[in-house]
Amino acid sequence: MEAIADALPAGDGVAWFAKLYLEVTRAVGTALIPGTFRDPAFLLQLDLAFAGLFFDAVRRSLQTPPTTPKAWTPLIEARSTPRIAPIQFALAGMNAHINRDLPIALVTTCEHAGVDLMEAAPERADFVRVNSLLAATEQRVKGQFATGLVGVVDVALGDVDDRIAMWNVGRARDAAWVQALTLWTLRVIPPLQRDAIETLDHVVGFAGRGLLVPVS
Repeated sequence: MEAIADALPAGDGVAWFAKLYLEVTRAVGTALIPGTFRDPAFLLQLDLAFAGLFFDAVRRSLQTPPTTPKAWTPLIEARSTPRIAPIQFALAGMNAHINRDLPIALVTTCEHAGVDLMEAAPERADFVRVNSLLAATEQRVKGQFATGLVGVVDVALGDVDDRIAMWNVGRARDAAWVQALTLWTLRVIPPLQRDAIETLDHVVGFAGRGLLVPVS
């Protein structure tokens, strides 16, 4: 993430998300206390799988653009668009990463770890515990990204400011767990699971476009 954020030009939309992601990751890492979680090995595997999906989206956007996940396409396409605020880029990235990538990462991690997601009580408890850490960090970082933006947004973006205000990482992660349960159930019917992922991808991409309306 540091390499991505450092390599991209100032004002690049993907860089803004990478900066937010890096800040959140660092803050959560600092807050973790040994013994806090019931299955820390699972959390580590989940974090790696989760981050890998972001890196894969960036790689695809550079090497094979047509294969970029639809959830990430709005941010990739709008990354150099003038009059889009940093907080909009950052939240569009969070939308794609949590609503699309996290369910996929959960299923993949459970498969590799031999964990039944339907019976994953310790993993679920750890997942919820991370929510509280992320929520506190998200509010602080969102405040930094949105400094000086509120008045402009109220006048220029109409209800977009309401959508930004309504974004909540805890609710998004809870929804991601439910989506993961659906994908987990469908894994015995691979064509249906692929269709479900494709539908989720498109829906999340549609939501992302709504977060990236330029300031006029």
